[in-house]
Amino acid sequence: MTAALAVIIGTLGVAIVTVVPEHLLKGVVGALLLLFGLRWLRKAILRFAGIVAIHDEELIYLRELAELRAQGLRRNEFDWVGFLVAFKAVLLEGTEVAFIVIAFGAAGGVALTSAVVGAIVAGILVIGLGVALQKPLTMVPENSLKFGVGAMLCSFGVFWFAEALGMTWPGDALSIPLIVVAFVGVSWLAVRILKTVLPEGAQIEARNV
Repeated sequence: MTAALAVIIGTLGVAIVTVVPEHLLKGVVGALLLLFGLRWLRKAILRFAGIVAIHDEELIYLRELAELRAQGLRRNEFDWVGFLVAFKAVLLEGTEVAFIVIAFGAAGGVALTSAVVGAIVAGILVIGLGVALQKPLTMVPENSLKFGVGAMLCSFGVFWFAEALGMTWPGDALSIPLIVVAFVGVSWLAVRILKTVLPEGAQIEARNV
């Protein structure tokens, strides 16, 4: 997985940065990140509003573990299906990171090097945590995490798409945290509105689906 993402950034990323105009690259990447982020935010808003049930990752893990044991799957057997599903999921999310790295490195030279180094350091940190823990992160508030990630992806998307249209942000990249705060505020307001508008019965029924 790490090698695949490194190839995407190292080959495709460099080729795009050197061939595609910077404003066009930022416009495309910004639009893609905005679409990804809105998908994450939509799910998080619906879960916080009670329309979609919040995942219980620990319960899901225990159920899947029990099913595998019932099927007689031994620990020393390599699960190719699980490998392919995990590979696809992580590759999809990792590609979002690759888009961010490519957009940050759109100026080329030092900018691209800095973005790649930052992504490598973050990847090593995440892999190290995974190796050290070796179990589901049941203590992590999944929906809150998705809420925050969705807001950040949307913010990066708006920032770069606006730049592609010729807009100049006050303070340049320093304006991104303010955009994040705006997305979080509007999204939380949407949660409150949905809770107010929807009848309690509809929310309870939705949680049981």
